[in-house]
Amino acid sequence: MESSLVEGGLNVTLTIRLLMHGKEVGSIIGKKGESVKKMREESGARINISEGNCPERIITLAGPTTSIFKAFSMIIEKLEEDISNSMSNSTATSKPPVTMRLVVPASQCGSLIGKGGCKIKEIRESAGAQVQVAGDMLPNSTERAITVAGTPQSIIECVKQICVVMLESPPKGVTIPYRPKPSGSPVIFAGGQAYAVQGQHAIPQPDLTKLHQLAMQQSPFPIAHGNQGFQAGMDASAQTGSHELTIPNDLIGCIIGRQGAKINEIRQMSGAQIKIANPVEGSTDRQVTITGSHASISLAEYLINARLSSEATGLAAN
Repeated sequence: MESSLVEGGLNVTLTIRLLMHGKEVGSIIGKKGESVKKMREESGARINISEGNCPERIITLAGPTTSIFKAFSMIIEKLEEDISNSMSNSTATSKPPVTMRLVVPASQCGSLIGKGGCKIKEIRESAGAQVQVAGDMLPNSTERAITVAGTPQSIIECVKQICVVMLESPPKGVTIPYRPKPSGSPVIFAGGQAYAVQGQHAIPQPDLTKLHQLAMQQSPFPIAHGNQGFQAGMDASAQTGSHELTIPNDLIGCIIGRQGAKINEIRQMSGAQIKIANPVEGSTDRQVTITGSHASISLAEYLINARLSSEATGLAAN
């Protein structure tokens, strides 16, 4: 099988696009990016991971075939390991197969399926993996998802065969690549305006603001903290409160940022006042007090948590 990929002793350059859930991607990136760094070094493949706190991310593997399959098998081993780990904590007896989703230009899917499905049947049988080509294109793209499930070995074999077909029949026309959308990104209301939060950015959402204003006329505004109830139609920014967070000393730096750049950004975006207490002897934590309207407190809390979670996955940009 390898021989047809390494044509005439030359290593062909390939690009494979994988569509994954955010949680799986987190595991592949690893703590502080250790895991993906190791994959890059050991395989020699270029491994790119799409940005954004989306439920789905795209991992692109590019390079000579030998490097690609080395990286690909390392990714599969990692997913297999995660399944084994989750099995040890659960009561399930049968081990679910590893499942991968490839993203392929729709114009190449015909060749993959073959006349009357003969090609895909041949791949299924020789590789021993389940292969399904999605009937519809992925949203706003001309690409389709191909789901491959089975043992790590059968998946690798199956993907090799898919690559052979794709090399033999290049895509026709222009391919519009699939880009995952941040779905249901948290929405925050501050000063009567709605903002969708994507990563570290708050993006104004005029349509949601209108909806929010309508909703405010209909129903009381629920509050997470404190027990003063809002009256219907009152602006969220009219009442102030304060909220305390406890943050470990070793993570406080990522919230303050270089010369206070991050904390100032969070103050500006949220409109809340944020005070960080001085370190207390013998304590491993710092107290952070956030004061402002309920909306600005919740926005500040969200931004602080976003910093902490990106730091925890080793993705925080300084």
